[in-house]
Amino acid sequence: MDSFSTASTYLGFDLLNKPRKRTDGNILFSPVGISTTIGMILMGSRGITASQLQEVFCSEEDTESSGIKAEEEVRRLHTKDLFPDGSLSSLTKLVLMNTIYFKGQWDRKFKKENTKEEAFWLNKSTSRSVLMMTLKHSFSFTFLEDLQAKIVGIPYKNNDLSLFVLLPNDIDGLEEIIDKISPEQLVEWTSPGHMEKRSVHLHVPRLEVEDSYFLEDVLADMAMGNNFGECQANCLEMSPRSSLQAQKILHRCCIALTEEGTEAAAATGIDFNDASAPGDENPRDENVCCDHPFLFFIRHNESKNVLFFGRFSSP
Repeated sequence: MDSFSTASTYLGFDLLNKPRKRTDGNILFSPVGISTTIGMILMGSRGITASQLQEVFCSEEDTESSGIKAEEEVRRLHTKDLFPDGSLSSLTKLVLMNTIYFKGQWDRKFKKENTKEEAFWLNKSTSRSVLMMTLKHSFSFTFLEDLQAKIVGIPYKNNDLSLFVLLPNDIDGLEEIIDKISPEQLVEWTSPGHMEKRSVHLHVPRLEVEDSYFLEDVLADMAMGNNFGECQANCLEMSPRSSLQAQKILHRCCIALTEEGTEAAAATGIDFNDASAPGDENPRDENVCCDHPFLFFIRHNESKNVLFFGRFSSP
């Protein structure tokens, strides 16, 4: 696994844990999208800013060679939609945007006639009705005995990308698992040598998740001091005649899982102001029923880059 994908995986875990302290709801983001956007600053930063950004993410060379490109087709996220009203003003000198759009068809589609209304348990006493998609097929599978959890890999067409779902056996078991696992373990568990093909009776809810949040505090906690805006992100190479300072970093991400496949998009925007401005079951089948909170991520199998990372816990 190269350094860019390593950085993206670590970033995914950091971001998963930060918002988790603020909400018990769904969480979704694109590690690759965020890393690439911050890499855009890195290429135009010097001194302490460049060092801090390299600590959190990766080198300029890694960023340039990531090979992840945004699709410029349907559902593009523009700058009036990403930033809330009033967040951009006459003091705004530069806005950097990075967009990732992904639409993938399953290698084996779910049949719509098999989709039924079932209960999704938020906890042991509360449930909500969801449309549950079902499919019996051969999937990559592993059982984590120590954690009492299962991982199943659901491939998209051509097997270039896969959706991985980590499902705890216990309805309330996800939080404890997240606290215990590391990025290295997740990479190891989902590697071809660790997972094996098994007949799986899979139940996955049809879902839509959308999430957005500002990243300044998250980045500050990770490696960039007490206030990201005080890092003096001087983008001298991008604007040699003025001192620019990153004021806002907003990340928005959305994903939909249907019988056909997955559609997802993510955008990260950075607002720069002038620095002086304020600012029937076979016993041998494995049963994977995602009817309670689970972790999921979409990964490019060859590079190991994580495109989308999230937690589904509230329909």
